[in-house]
Amino acid sequence: MKCIIHRRAKFAASHLYSLPELDEAENQRLFGACSNFPGHGHNYVLYVSIEGDIDDYGMVENLSTIKKVIKENVTSHLDYSYLNNVWSEFSETLPTTENIARIIWQKLAPHLALVNIQLFESPELWADYRGNEMEAALTIKTHFSAAHRLAKPELNLEDNTEIYGKCARVNGHGHNYHLEVSVVGQIDPRTGMLVDLVALQTAVDKLVVEPMDHTFLNKDVPYFAEIVPTAENIALYIAKTLSEPIKALGAELDKVKLIESPNNSCEIFCRQTDSLSSTQAGKVSMVAS
Repeated sequence: MKCIIHRRAKFAASHLYSLPELDEAENQRLFGACSNFPGHGHNYVLYVSIEGDIDDYGMVENLSTIKKVIKENVTSHLDYSYLNNVWSEFSETLPTTENIARIIWQKLAPHLALVNIQLFESPELWADYRGNEMEAALTIKTHFSAAHRLAKPELNLEDNTEIYGKCARVNGHGHNYHLEVSVVGQIDPRTGMLVDLVALQTAVDKLVVEPMDHTFLNKDVPYFAEIVPTAENIALYIAKTLSEPIKALGAELDKVKLIESPNNSCEIFCRQTDSLSSTQAGKVSMVAS
């Protein structure tokens, strides 16, 4: 039976998004403030995922070996570094989060049975790479606050209470929702970007966060006039809303995760053919307690 284990590592580094063949104005247009000299820095968090059989010692791989391999091949090079100058690959393709994840895979793959490299640039931005040439996934995290009532219009209060419990109370209740939007695309061989990050964030803010923040969903969002705004239905609505705009940016919506509370979250998997996930398109995953 196969088992996947995950090892965390950290490094602090700076980088600059700027291409020498472009003038200052064009670099500013492409990369915004990230092109400002001499660059900026992050506290990166790296998760290395390894798959294998559990051996007679109860391990997939000796953790001391994993730690040593990651240090020798990755963190000793990157920690407290200026990424643009560390590896020759970054002279060809800029050290974006998704591209760093891709190169880390290349450095570790000869030594470990990798299934995923996940790199957090910040708690609100991370990339996943699974060895599929130039394809990677990028996730942004945001939030909004909204109220809702769970009740089917055609049912009376007693019946709705039987189905939805306290959530059917007539004046509704609210949540601080956390939203994760994951997109998949091809890393550009020169810019290192799979999508214009500013444009992606703008689309999510304009189409989802602003229309839904500080609203009573049942009354303020027309979609929920007849559809019960459960976490699952909200996530599905967000996926439907973002799918085409993200495609227009040259990427594909991979997953929408909506966290309603620490005990309740759901995920919508959106891709028709997904090398990053074995789930079928439109599948909903729910976690609750």
